[in-house]
Amino acid sequence: MKKPIKKKIFSFINHLTTVVLFLLLASMLFFVISSKASGGEPEIFGYQLKTVLSGSMEPGIKTGSIIAVKPGGDMTRFKQDDVITFMEEDGKLITHRITEVVANGDSVMYRTKGDNNNAEDINPVLSENVVAEYTGFTIPYVGYVINFSQSQNGAFLLLIPGILLIGYAGITIWRAIREIELPKENVKEEEKSVV
Repeated sequence: MKKPIKKKIFSFINHLTTVVLFLLLASMLFFVISSKASGGEPEIFGYQLKTVLSGSMEPGIKTGSIIAVKPGGDMTRFKQDDVITFMEEDGKLITHRITEVVANGDSVMYRTKGDNNNAEDINPVLSENVVAEYTGFTIPYVGYVINFSQSQNGAFLLLIPGILLIGYAGITIWRAIREIELPKENVKEEEKSVV
């Protein structure tokens, strides 16, 4: 009676390991392909995923989170309290809250501030420098994994689940073939004993 229970437990662990490795490999593959296709930023259904590298918007957006932002549209449409992602002069992306909208003729500028910062940002943001609007969707700590996966060491370590999955698939196929061959050998032996 102990053998069937052990066999069921082993079978369950076997299937669970396969599913976990497959999901991990598929998600990493998705992030790599979407990053390359969109020029470096993963994109899902028109929303870009950005990694938060500072605590300027805490506690709402924690350091190491990934956030979903919606790019495109009229960048002069934003109002006070909207959270926008914009590009600074040095090419760095910042996500901060609008504290004031300054309209001057055809041009629109935004004064911004991080929720966790004591003062507004020094330079106002031109509407042309706004990249996207924050949608309110955030997943804590996943950004650390994405940043690590983009490093050379991270890319190497993320190959390990793929290698494990391929090795495990090979072992499973070998076992299946072996189980198919065993009944054939038994049938041949029975035929020999009958003759």
